[in-house]
Parts: sequence; C-alpha cells; structure tokens
Amino acid sequence: MYQSQKKSKEALPHYQEALEYTEISRGEKSLECVPILKELAGVERALGVHDASINHFLQAHHIVLSRNPSQEEAAVSAHLVARAAVASGGIEHHDVAKQYFQESMANLKDAEGMGKAKFLSIQDDYCHFLQVTGQKERAISILRESLEAKVAVFGDLSPEVAETYRLLGGADLAQGNQSGAHKKLKKCLQIQTLLYGAQDKRTLATQQTVDVLSKAPEVAAKTRQAPKAKPAFCTGMPGKVQPSAAD
Repeated sequence: MYQSQKKSKEALPHYQEALEYTEISRGEKSLECVPILKELAGVERALGVHDASINHFLQAHHIVLSRNPSQEEAAVSAHLVARAAVASGGIEHHDVAKQYFQESMANLKDAEGMGKAKFLSIQDDYCHFLQVTGQKERAISILRESLEAKVAVFGDLSPEVAETYRLLGGADLAQGNQSGAHKKLKKCLQIQTLLYGAQDKRTLATQQTVDVLSKAPEVAAKTRQAPKAKPAFCTGMPGKVQPSAAD
C-alpha cells in the first residue's frame, strides 16, 4: 500500500521491521523472507539507496536458488538483481549486472513457449544495458539475431518486433546507412500503425523519420530503381513472415 502511494520513505521502516520479524520467527533463509526482501529492495531503489537494494535482491536470489527453483524462477530472480545493478547507474555495478543478466539468460536459453518469450524480454534488457555501457555493436548484433525468434514467438505484428526494427533502423542511421534505416523503419511504421494507430506518438515519431529519410538521395534513388514492392507482411498467414535485418 505504501509503495503504491509512492511514500517510499514511510514504507522503508515497515519493510525493515517485517524482514527482521520474519528472519527471527522463520529463519534468515526462509522463503517467506523473499517477497519482503524484494519489496524492501524496490523501496531502496526508489530512494536511490542502490547498494542496499542490490544486496537485498541478491539475498532474495540466494534463498530462491537454495530451494531448487524451476529454471524460469531462477531466471526471473537473477534478472531482478541485474536490473537493480543497472538502475544504480554506477560503473562499479556493471560487472554485477553483466553476471546476472548472463545467469538469467542461461537458465532460459533452451526454453520454449512462455519461457522463450521471457528469455527474449530479458535479452532485450541486456541489449539496453550493452548500449548504455558503450557496447552498441554487440547489442545490435544480438537484436539482429533475435528478430526471427521474436516473429515466431510474438507474431510479426507485435510490439516486440516493431521495437526491434526501430532499434535496428536507428543503428543503421547512426552508421550512415540511410537505405537500410529507411527499410527497417518502414517495417516498424507499418506494424506501429496497425497496433497503435496513425496518430499515436510512437507512430508519428517513426513516420517523421521515414519521411526525412525518403528525401535522402540514397533512398530516393533506390526507390526509383526498385521493382514494385512486395507486401511486407503476409496478412493471410500470420507468423509466416521471413524477417530480414541484414539490409
């Protein structure tokens, strides 16, 4: 209740007291400590007390691991530690973030169904971490490789696929590949228009970039030379699209 009201300062001592009571009555490694540790860590993160937040997420993670969790449970727990480390913004926490992102993804690498969806979501978070730590080429490489799996798991007309095309298009643009950027952002725009409508701010932002790129000499020349474009998506047979991020 306190946290939902964003009264983190008021919430903090209540979670601290609840944790102390539970540790005394149930034991420091009791599973009952885990939800309290996570709530406490969340409040600490909101207050900017990042070292304590990371340590409490780690404490919860170690308890979870001691109870023979499923691979998905272990992955979700490790992901919380990684996100807490990223949230700190501190270089000193980069190694922790990397370690627990990789641990989280390793647990779900061969998963199917919902587990695969979770893996791809965590992988996207990891790519964001790589980008903010100056490893953009590695992040883009992973995103490019993930596109086909995202189409298979989420569908070709999904927010996840649209966002991947947006990021890949942005990477092409940053590298001066206006033609590649235009192609990917057009695909992103088509999906966003269907998902959110033409007047949504995300769609409008992409439309603006596509319009600017369309006037670039490199893009305009290719557009004039290109044969009649094939539909970007096979609406009659969803999921049968062959995504291309190579251009």
